[in-house]
Amino acid sequence: MTLIRRDRRDHIELWTLDRPDRLNALPDLGDGEAFAAACEAVNADQGVRCVVLTGAGRAFSAGGDLRAMKDRRDLFAGSGAEIREGYRRVVHRIVRSLYGLEVPLIAAVNGPAMGLGCDIAGLADIRIASDTASFGVPFLKLGILPGDGGAWLMPRNIGYARAAEMLFTARVLDAKTAMEWGLVSRVVAPERLMAEAMEIAADVASRAPRALRMTKALLRQGRDATFDQILEMTASMQALAHLTDDHLEGVTAALEKRGAVFGGT
Repeated sequence: MTLIRRDRRDHIELWTLDRPDRLNALPDLGDGEAFAAACEAVNADQGVRCVVLTGAGRAFSAGGDLRAMKDRRDLFAGSGAEIREGYRRVVHRIVRSLYGLEVPLIAAVNGPAMGLGCDIAGLADIRIASDTASFGVPFLKLGILPGDGGAWLMPRNIGYARAAEMLFTARVLDAKTAMEWGLVSRVVAPERLMAEAMEIAADVASRAPRALRMTKALLRQGRDATFDQILEMTASMQALAHLTDDHLEGVTAALEKRGAVFGGT
């Protein structure tokens, strides 16, 4: 079964994790390739301006397959060196691919997001949740650690102390607490989740696509670059943006007091 069901809606792609019978458990051995292929396709398609990611059924993603861990099979089979290589080829390929997605990513978290599932949601630029969603990184509860980069990601999303509390205690957050902590930006009723996500996506997708991708790149680089480095990147990207037809359309539309229609050139 294909992990990611992809649906195109104008300039928006809707990705659905499609293993509802297993609560969208991740990762199977082919999942790194699935995420890489989807992200590479979007990066190469200038017609895509935003991606919305959600889960089929009642979960966003329950994370790792506990039975596979117990049986030491699939990703968890073999020697320490083989398991390490499996993480690098599969888990790390998933998170590297999502981190390298060039268009804004919106996570519509419809239910439990645990372990790798929680950190996949955390890689989104915008995160909204159903009020039935929950979030947890219970690695230590299982006697392992965050092998998906969560120790780097989580403090950047919610701060060191709260990240430490989530990781060290394996505490599960309900949607309301997740919003209070900054893990999601809004919480809505389950029946409103996808409509809300698609409304935000449509707003994002209405912006000049080349400038949109460059702005996301600046936000990503801004997590680790110095202020001077960001200013240099900004000057270069801004120079390119000023030469686009979309910039001229944006200025003209503002002067004419109408909505801009961006063509991506």
